[in-house]
Amino acid sequence: MELLRGALRTYAWGSRTAIAEFTGRAVPAAHPEAELWFGAHPGDPAWLETDAGEVSLLDALVADPEGQLGPGARARFGDVLPFLVKVLAADEPLSLQAHPSAAQAAEGYLREERLGIPLSSPVRNYRDTSHKPELLVALQPFEALAGFRQASRTVELLRALAVSDLDPFIDLLSDQSDADGLRALFTTWITAPQPDIDVLVPAVLDGAIQYISSGATEFAGEVKTVLELGERYPGDAGVLAALLLNRITLAPGEAIFVSAGSLHTYLRGFAVEVMANSDNVLRGGLTPKHVDVPELLRVLNFTPTTEAQVRPHIRREGFGLIYETPADEFAVALLELDGDYLGHEVDASCSHEGPQILLCAEGCTTVHGKSGSLTLQRGMAAWVAADDAPIRLVAREPTKLFRATVGL
Repeated sequence: MELLRGALRTYAWGSRTAIAEFTGRAVPAAHPEAELWFGAHPGDPAWLETDAGEVSLLDALVADPEGQLGPGARARFGDVLPFLVKVLAADEPLSLQAHPSAAQAAEGYLREERLGIPLSSPVRNYRDTSHKPELLVALQPFEALAGFRQASRTVELLRALAVSDLDPFIDLLSDQSDADGLRALFTTWITAPQPDIDVLVPAVLDGAIQYISSGATEFAGEVKTVLELGERYPGDAGVLAALLLNRITLAPGEAIFVSAGSLHTYLRGFAVEVMANSDNVLRGGLTPKHVDVPELLRVLNFTPTTEAQVRPHIRREGFGLIYETPADEFAVALLELDGDYLGHEVDASCSHEGPQILLCAEGCTTVHGKSGSLTLQRGMAAWVAADDAPIRLVAREPTKLFRATVGL
């Protein structure tokens, strides 16, 4: 069991304060800090703080796969860590994006390898062969767009904007089944010639301003989001796509699960993500990065969802909140130590065999394993090898600890 130093990623949409403050560093940071990776992805592995110095988690797995991963995880996923933990801080919206299924990722990776596109190329879509189901749990209030809204509800929103230029698109959506209508409408907008977008987006933004000015409230959140995106990305068809997606606000501890093919963007907030160990992203707009609309359309799932369907079921189990997802690669719990759990040793045995990554979100706790003990404070993480479990915890102040394990 060792402390785990995350790999910091700086993107323009990140925050100069959230991750720095979370990890106890000077604020503001020199650059926007977007993600802190705790895992063994070849693109940016985390580092174990050992007595002999820092060791890449990737190298540690190669040196001792049986002890680090355990027989069950190795039998299911080979000699790789199948999940990745991230801390995500968004001060600005991320790109409009989706992630491929496992089959799509494998095929896409092989295709781009045959084309000779370097893994480091900015136009590379598939950087590995894995799908990327992901669970996001809010640490602070978090806003997102995720999954296509029910078509009938979207028709109501489009009509509420009272924009005559939208009338043919309302008919397009109304005259087909939900999935077919959403596919037709999104495809029409995202592939429209730029001159058409340059007419339609300003008309929609004018309608949005009139809607807010009227004092209407039913779609106020959705409309304000469209206005924000329109101001940040004028002339981008992704602004129109925001009209089609569920707008979700998460309180701390609440979550969303993003499955393969689910169109989404994170708008703002601070959160923990746990996902399959992948960096495959297909973008359709709202970004200066590489956009591949045909490939995005190929992987999208246009079946509409409700906000309730995007949120995972959360159940209480002792002092832990269990986030239930269909993912095989990971299982996530939020361990909450307070009240009667303070001041004495607590058994934190896990029903999932294999390694664990612990991330302290609040407070301070001492972690005891077979190989020794360490103390985690807010913003610190630990790697618990498979042969170091089970673990025990001692907290003397209210503490929240995320635990990610293999979902076996």
